[in-house]
Amino acid sequence: MTPRWPGEEDDAVAAARAAAELRALREHRSGEEIVLGNEFAEIRVCRVETRNGSRLLIEAPKSGQWVALCPLELESLTWQNAATFSAMIGTPFGPLLGHDEEAT
Repeated sequence: MTPRWPGEEDDAVAAARAAAELRALREHRSGEEIVLGNEFAEIRVCRVETRNGSRLLIEAPKSGQWVALCPLELESLTWQNAATFSAMIGTPFGPLLGHDEEAT
């Protein structure tokens, strides 16, 4: 008997959906990939074309996390101060806002 946990099937479906989305984004890469790293982190960055315009695909190979940001989302990073980024780093691998706050 293989041990199972509640929500295992939902997690598998979500992981498969995310992997398919990432694969589709990579298929529409434009230009060269850039790799940046230091002793704390490493990321790969590239431009991808979507039906809604260009996005910046940011991947963290060690954690497997990724995000595709539109120009407005990227510009909004320039509106932040150091405290915002410190708060983001303070909750690694998780959202800055909870799901309830995100929905409002």
